[in-house]
Amino acid sequence: IGSGKRSSMKIQLGDLEVAYTVQGVGPPVVLIHGLAEDKTSWSGVQDWLEDFRTLAYDFRGHGETTLGEADGTLEQLGSDLIAFLEQVTGPAQCVGYSLGGTLVLWTAMQRPELVTAAVVTGTSTVVGRQAVGFFDERIRMIEQDFDAFAPALQKDTALQIVNSAVDLEAVTAGRLEAVGNGGGYVNASRAMMRLHENPLTPLLAKIQCPVSVIGGTEDVFCPRKAADIMLAELPNGSYQEVANAGHLLSVDQPEAYATAIHTALQRQN
Repeated sequence: IGSGKRSSMKIQLGDLEVAYTVQGVGPPVVLIHGLAEDKTSWSGVQDWLEDFRTLAYDFRGHGETTLGEADGTLEQLGSDLIAFLEQVTGPAQCVGYSLGGTLVLWTAMQRPELVTAAVVTGTSTVVGRQAVGFFDERIRMIEQDFDAFAPALQKDTALQIVNSAVDLEAVTAGRLEAVGNGGGYVNASRAMMRLHENPLTPLLAKIQCPVSVIGGTEDVFCPRKAADIMLAELPNGSYQEVANAGHLLSVDQPEAYATAIHTALQRQN
């Protein structure tokens, strides 16, 4: 699967130069990656979704997208997605992984006319105290002891993978490249930390479009409980599970993950 050509593009959106890839032909689908990732994390999924026009962009300070005047808020990262939808695709289905999923949900609340359907994978709408401590520590490393960050990211990555056949060093190297000097990671971590005091959960009832929630059976970062919390509030939510997958579903079970996303998109289209 996946013979289509993937094109690389750049566009100026407000204070950002945004890099993105386009592949496939059909209704538009915008793909939003997670923390310490970039648009390349969607390559396998884009190959699988050739009957859609998929657009995967690097969010603020990740991959090839500039950091701009970053303010460490979900609102700013969500507004970046709104700008992309307004100026590049128009109304579209949106697929978000982890933090990307949180951004999709926020955008579907704020601008319902732009998000025709949402698929959120490995996503949570609230962050616990332990996660706040984790983000705090990683921010401190990037700002004060950057040499310690690479081994820490490798350890974090290992905890997100259950498939022993995966090349951990190669995955970590790709993630380090996406992080660059760490400015975008710090910014996105600060945005995530705010979900501790201000969870999105109570606002989910405002989302009227269909929302497909996809989770990995072995995901300890966003376990089934995180999905259930969202599904209890979403007026039009459904759930799919990917077996034998940790938080990094695209790495653990690439084919099953892409198939689950494809099923969700076809159901809504």
